[in-house]
Amino acid sequence: MPVARKGEVWVVDFGIAAKVRPALLLTDSPPVEALDLVTVILHTTSLRGNLWELSIPKSFLKAGAFHLQQIQSVPTARLERRLGALTVEEMLKVEQLLRQQLRL
Repeated sequence: MPVARKGEVWVVDFGIAAKVRPALLLTDSPPVEALDLVTVILHTTSLRGNLWELSIPKSFLKAGAFHLQQIQSVPTARLERRLGALTVEEMLKVEQLLRQQLRL
């Protein structure tokens, strides 16, 4: 099981329909007693210009945005490789927009 941390961006295998694509981890690797899942937000290059898209340019990502409606939990076995990580300030932007859009 790869060790993954909140704020990291990994290449994730989402299966045939969703392809292999970058995703931002919202959770750390789970403890041993929990399900072997991490919660992620997909990164997309197919932008629609809606309020759910958050563009955070990074050298390790193609031009695009994290799509905050596309939240999924995936087994850690589907994490293929770590691309990089967001800064604390960038993660705060993600969390703020998630709270706003989900009305939390």
